[in-house]
Amino acid sequence: MDTNTLDSTPRVWVGCLHCYNSGRLVGEWFDAVDADEVTLTDVHRGAGGSRGGCEELWCFDHENLPVRGEMSPHEAAEWGSSLTSVPEHQREALCAWVRSGDYVAEGTGDLPSIPDFEDRYCGEWESFREYAEELADGTGLLSGVPEDVARYFDWAAWTRDLAFDYTVEDAPGGGVFVFRNL
Repeated sequence: MDTNTLDSTPRVWVGCLHCYNSGRLVGEWFDAVDADEVTLTDVHRGAGGSRGGCEELWCFDHENLPVRGEMSPHEAAEWGSSLTSVPEHQREALCAWVRSGDYVAEGTGDLPSIPDFEDRYCGEWESFREYAEELADGTGLLSGVPEDVARYFDWAAWTRDLAFDYTVEDAPGGGVFVFRNL
């Protein structure tokens, strides 16, 4: 097993709201996609069973979700489904896009539009400058321009201006995620 691989599975700590309000932490970690299927029995297994008044579940903590704060199990399941709908190697990028605030939400909620993510995601790069240079090569920006003239091209200014059309977020292992603003 490779211990350097990060687990990007969206998970939530689902707990009993009545127990929490009574000063007891009773709950368990579950995959976020399954949060809306968790029962009172599931969260009370380690606590010796539920007590009178235990009726409602709540997600008090989470990992690998791009939002802050507590949420309902239903909302956690929606976030989990959304994140697991992209390949695992793109989940960090999707989370970064959401955290940037420049993402496109789907419907009336805060869930990201996966088709828009797929249209806008340009990949992970060492820097935005590297992305810009690759884009210039790929589009033939300076093709046909004599070498004597091309060497005077102002890469810094062009890259700076190009950045207005993109959202750039730090990647966890260094480098950046690049998203096209449409």
